[in-house]
Amino acid sequence: MFQRDTCCTLVPYFTVQEGRLNDFQALGPRFVEKTRTEPGCLHYAFSYSGNTAHCREGYVDAAAVLAHLDNVGELLGEALKIASIQRLEVHGPAAELDKLRGPMAALNPQFFVLDEGIRRA
Repeated sequence: MFQRDTCCTLVPYFTVQEGRLNDFQALGPRFVEKTRTEPGCLHYAFSYSGNTAHCREGYVDAAAVLAHLDNVGELLGEALKIASIQRLEVHGPAAELDKLRGPMAALNPQFFVLDEGIRRA
């Protein structure tokens, strides 16, 4: 019933430039449409608090995270013209995080290693 957990979660927070929240929110459906094509995505959605945007996203493993970043790279570039990454956390098992440290270094994430847990099959 339970399986080894390789899930990786990205936890980005964006600070959207004053007066550009509607523009940023308009990118949300485009991100979702592109991400919808990714078989390794477990969940993906945006939420907002004032001019702070958060993308709640989870992937089956590190390879799926990297596939996602490649898939949405152009859109992320558009988003970063009107917002900055305030904070980026990456949560996952140590072996999966090790696969992300190099490729994600330019985004300056904070990595959180998961303790032993459970994941339903």
